[in-house]
Amino acid sequence: MPFARPPVVPVVPPTRSSAPASIGRLCARLAIGLALLLGLSLGVAPVQALSANNFPASAPSSHLLDEADVFSRASGAEVEKQLESLSSERVDARLVTINRLDYGLTLDQLGQQLLERWSTSSGEAADPNRLLLLIDTKTKSAAVVVSPQLERQLPPDLLRSTARSTMAQQLRDGDRYRQATIDGLDRLATVLRGGDDPGDEVIEEAAVVASNIPTKEETESSNAFTWVVVLLVVGSVVPMLTWWVFSR
Repeated sequence: MPFARPPVVPVVPPTRSSAPASIGRLCARLAIGLALLLGLSLGVAPVQALSANNFPASAPSSHLLDEADVFSRASGAEVEKQLESLSSERVDARLVTINRLDYGLTLDQLGQQLLERWSTSSGEAADPNRLLLLIDTKTKSAAVVVSPQLERQLPPDLLRSTARSTMAQQLRDGDRYRQATIDGLDRLATVLRGGDDPGDEVIEEAAVVASNIPTKEETESSNAFTWVVVLLVVGSVVPMLTWWVFSR
């Protein structure tokens, strides 16, 4: 009787358990949920794009509207006092800081919209001579707009130069919001009081350090190459002559 061979049982490799992956996904979801819960508990809100509709319908009592929250209590009080000082020139000066403009809106457009929105406020017989400074902390830019009755004293060229040179330069040099505002107001106040425009801020240029490295023109005009050739020839011929003399 022939010997019967045992049946061949296929060996199935063990499959990896999906438990670690499931645990990883569960941990990730828990982390996201905790982060959202923490954000809600702290009152964190997304940055809102601002337009004129986000401001009061009439001019507020405060001269400083620090929507971007860049001024400390001390610097804010100083800027507020500086703005109020222009009331002696019959000018209602205000500063608005923002951190994000509405899409397609420029700082100058926002300023003009605010002037229109605050014109002829309740309780006022006529529109005041209003001066409005705006600072965008996101783009480090500034704008200055005035009501029509002030344009003769403060022409558009002066306003544009004050915003782009006097103020924006301080913003680009390290977020100097207080100094940018003070410099801009000082320049405009000087003109309002009958003085000459101080002009743009003088930007100090770094002094050029003298270098002893010759320029390309100096290198081309020199005879250094000739001297190098002469020294190479002398350095080769003199040892050969010395060897020839002493070898005789």
